[in-house]
Amino acid sequence: MIRLHRPPCPNPDALKKNYKHPENKKALQEASYGKCMYCESQVSHVYFGDVEHIKPKAAGKHPELEFEWTNLGYCCARCNNAKNDQYEDNCPLIDPYSEEPSEHLVAFGSSVWHRQGSERGELTIRVADLNRADLIERRAIMLKSVQNAIDACYRARIPAVRAVLLVALGSQAADDKEFSMFARALLSAHIPG
Repeated sequence: MIRLHRPPCPNPDALKKNYKHPENKKALQEASYGKCMYCESQVSHVYFGDVEHIKPKAAGKHPELEFEWTNLGYCCARCNNAKNDQYEDNCPLIDPYSEEPSEHLVAFGSSVWHRQGSERGELTIRVADLNRADLIERRAIMLKSVQNAIDACYRARIPAVRAVLLVALGSQAADDKEFSMFARALLSAHIPG
């Protein structure tokens, strides 16, 4: 999970009646680079994606936030279904649009772990099922590819060429890349400063 920036609502009038309005959904999708706000999987090439309520709109939870722009995000069906209406006001899930997830979560290999003492990180991982088997497998495939590229860079005999290749490899950790949180963790162990 990486920090995201929710843009202003492009169509506030539509939002009053339809929180899934295509124009608004597109803005949320673009703000998350087409990735799920929770697991960082690319969504749009295999699924339409969901407009998700961060705080559930269900009765007894937060029905007053159903059409609130700051309570909406873009996510995959797997995270949306896992999360369902689970939410506790005294220990809310991490909202990547309004806070820095790295204060609560850390990538270690192909798994995501909570930082020491972060109950919210632990809860977010469990509720959104962020270490489900298929995610761990896909992250491991990506990490193996990045590791192979790192190895190739370090085999370059000319230091200037190696430096250029390592900088180019850094693009694998860009916000728009699938599982960028994990690529950043691996690259930070190999690329100085």
